[in-house]
Amino acid sequence: MDFTRVDIIGLSTSPSSGGAYALVLGEVEGNRRLPIIIGAFEAQAIALELEKIQPPRPMTHDLLRDTFDELEVDVTEVVIDELREGTFFAKIRYRHNGDEHQLDSRPSDAVALAVRVEAPIFVAPAVLEEAGIVAEDEADISSITEQAEGASSGAEEETGGTQLEQMQKKLEEAVEKEDYEKAAELRDEIERLKQEQEQNQN
Repeated sequence: MDFTRVDIIGLSTSPSSGGAYALVLGEVEGNRRLPIIIGAFEAQAIALELEKIQPPRPMTHDLLRDTFDELEVDVTEVVIDELREGTFFAKIRYRHNGDEHQLDSRPSDAVALAVRVEAPIFVAPAVLEEAGIVAEDEADISSITEQAEGASSGAEEETGGTQLEQMQKKLEEAVEKEDYEKAAELRDEIERLKQEQEQNQN
């Protein structure tokens, strides 16, 4: 399977998000974005490394990197390879004593480690197909952060159309505003509604 190389576009949040952040990954050769909801601790771990801020004591992901170094383990890549019921799954692939291995991981932890060891990040095509969001322009992360609260608390209910159609329209509006956090929440809710409809039809 050919995986798609992605880079970190940024992190966004809003006061109404309950402490959650959206980690936004973007295709290196393409315009799809993959928002993944992560916790505040993991977001901080990624942000500190991206900003090259060194904490006084090693954080968990720093300790993992240093342990790999001591054991002469070479992290070759991180792969987000599965999406099940709205939950993303990842693998940390590494080489030790000439042998290839991999570890199961949450995407947030895998990405936090990847930025520390400068390992490439890949996403399975099926995951991008299901959860990727097409962006017309490059994302402005400061704009995403500013718009997140307004988009999640604003907008009156649309009249007409099914609930699914209304949510699809809101998803399109969130993407246009580059509010990837809200878009990720709507995408997951739409997927749940579709699954419920399929179960009811069976």
